[in-house]
Amino acid sequence: MSTPNAPTCPAVAHWRTATRDDIDVIHGVLVAADRVDHPTWTTPREDVAETFELSHVDHERDTLIAFDETGEALAVGTVTLHPSREEHLHIYLTGAVRPDRRGRGIGTALFGWQHERAEEQLREAAAADAAAASLPAEIQVYASEKDTALERIAESLGYRTERWFSTMHRDLSEPIAEVTTPDGIELVPFSSDRAEDARLARNDAFRDHWGSLPSPPERWQQFIGGPFLRPDLCTLALDGGEIVAFCLASVNEGDFAVLGPNAYIDLVGVVRSHRRRGLAPAVISRSLAAMREAGLGVAVLDVDTESPTGANALYGGLGFTPYERDRVLVRRY
Repeated sequence: MSTPNAPTCPAVAHWRTATRDDIDVIHGVLVAADRVDHPTWTTPREDVAETFELSHVDHERDTLIAFDETGEALAVGTVTLHPSREEHLHIYLTGAVRPDRRGRGIGTALFGWQHERAEEQLREAAAADAAAASLPAEIQVYASEKDTALERIAESLGYRTERWFSTMHRDLSEPIAEVTTPDGIELVPFSSDRAEDARLARNDAFRDHWGSLPSPPERWQQFIGGPFLRPDLCTLALDGGEIVAFCLASVNEGDFAVLGPNAYIDLVGVVRSHRRRGLAPAVISRSLAAMREAGLGVAVLDVDTESPTGANALYGGLGFTPYERDRVLVRRY
């Protein structure tokens, strides 16, 4: 499928938008980029495939692939408008250029298309929903600290760095401190029957976090029902049977080749009514112990370095050390 608004670039023979048949094509570009941009983890094919199941993602309009004259995919870019209309309109730009094809203008052309498509999405959302027309809007793109090219391209279109996120590692062979569980709190593993309760707790816990929007049921079900979540490594803190804190973790064995057996902590949160009671270190410590018991050697997570809850200091106190950083570039409307 071709696109009438395709950019121009001498290094690209043709551009087209994506269909479900392109899952492996898209994944191939991302994996090639992963090896250079962040070699300790790789984008799972499942992550790409899941986006084709989401009702708010239309790849035939919102994902563009660049090809050379042999038909090899050189780059891919996706523009995703979050379905929430509660507080603001929020668009994410994601994608990559194959490392061996960089420096030829492909990334500049692709990002320009993504930016134009994002602004078009904002206009379409406003036209379809009068309430949305009055909401503030923002477009975000994450860039590795070492990706100065993407930083330069985004800044040329009015994006500015607003936040930094740090990837932190924790050696599980090091002692794990025992954290006292507050009175009246029970720590239990995650179970599928608590899925919706966990989603609501997640949305409450992250309501005041920078850039966070509610997790819709559709996307949440993909996460908790997917192949990577490890319920035995997850911890829920219950108060009278209600989830008041959580540490949710997953394992992708595709990352073991570089980092060794490891677990990724996807989410840590405490509902607003139960903050400052020591629940975050309690759920994290239990999950770390479960990871070590499962034979894993490293725990990995990403943290907002300016989190209002002091998460950066919390993880440092639990033995995590910074490994690499990503900037978040934002264009606001």
